[in-house]
Amino acid sequence: MRKEFLPFCRPSITESDIAAVGDVLRSGWITTGPKVQELERMVAVRTGAKEAIAATSGTALMHLALTALGIGRGDEVIGPSMTWVSTPNMVELMGARNVFVDVDRETQLVSSEAIDAAITPRTRLVIPVHYAGAPCDLDAIRAVCRRRGVPILEDAAHAIGTQYKGREIGGEDTAIFSLHPIKNITSGEGGVLTTNDEALASRIRRLRFHGLAVDANDRKQQGRSPQSEVEEPGYKQNMPDMNAVLAVRQLPRLDSFIARREQIASAYKKRLAEIEGILPLADPPWPHRHARHLVVVRVDERASGIDRLAFTEGLKERNIGTGIHFLAAHTQRWYREQRPEWMGRLPNTEWNSARICTLPCFPDMTDDDVTSVVDAIKDTISQARTRVPGGRNARAGVTAP
Repeated sequence: MRKEFLPFCRPSITESDIAAVGDVLRSGWITTGPKVQELERMVAVRTGAKEAIAATSGTALMHLALTALGIGRGDEVIGPSMTWVSTPNMVELMGARNVFVDVDRETQLVSSEAIDAAITPRTRLVIPVHYAGAPCDLDAIRAVCRRRGVPILEDAAHAIGTQYKGREIGGEDTAIFSLHPIKNITSGEGGVLTTNDEALASRIRRLRFHGLAVDANDRKQQGRSPQSEVEEPGYKQNMPDMNAVLAVRQLPRLDSFIARREQIASAYKKRLAEIEGILPLADPPWPHRHARHLVVVRVDERASGIDRLAFTEGLKERNIGTGIHFLAAHTQRWYREQRPEWMGRLPNTEWNSARICTLPCFPDMTDDDVTSVVDAIKDTISQARTRVPGGRNARAGVTAP
């Protein structure tokens, strides 16, 4: 067994990254300023988008985007329940209603067919989720949304560096990336929105800083212009430079981070094929580059002889950390009580929600770390089977919901 605990994720932060943050702290300008602007330029160049806007989190940008798009009471927003609750929460807080669509059982991605079937005259927006770093079939989804006259806002929280048919995610539709510490690159906390809609970008920039017509750091002078006025009531969701500089340092290393994550994911796929009942996600069939943000498996109790709770506890006892991404939003308490109509209507989502488990994957992991995770999985399952009379077959009739 490992002597040291292996978390499911750890940000890759170097001494030079730390020094760069220190330089900003010593500069006398630590709130929104030149480093935020540099990050925005870098993301716009990388994705090919006309505009990039940084804020305090991906959730803040979802709030700003929904506000700027005018989403409100009586509106419907289509998206998967298999996502972090921040997105559906923002929809509900705007006074709109979530219309959840099921995902593919093996990729956990939404399909254009499911979206098309869910559109009604009240539909104001579609939010496809690029789950775990894999892209949705955007061409098919765009075709449906164009035909039905509904805009797209891509939830790309997992997908910075993801490519779809040779094109970087975030370069065509409006998209939101997360820079949370578990993501492929981080600013500590933060997010970036990309868009080609200059009017939308202008409004989001106003809304993120009190509704003022200029940023906290005016591009023409150090500090804010004394002539700046509130054009509409706004919020306080601007990213500080002391956060932005970390992402500025990390973004040039993103491709190397993804390459290492791909090596780790490939090693897992090969080794896990030997273990009955531990089922990795499938990759989508369309051309793409997977960012490998998460390595997710499903613990099939019928085949493995162990349920997810025992599986995760067994790995924890062996100094291996895991995550759950995610308990489907509609299965959370508030949604069960306030939106009970969705329970039982999303079978693939619910099957996965009851079984998914995220294994450790981050660039600083070694090949020996991967081996220790796989060995811990084998040992956990082996011990679980020996504790049950008759082994796996004795548990075959007991499955998670």
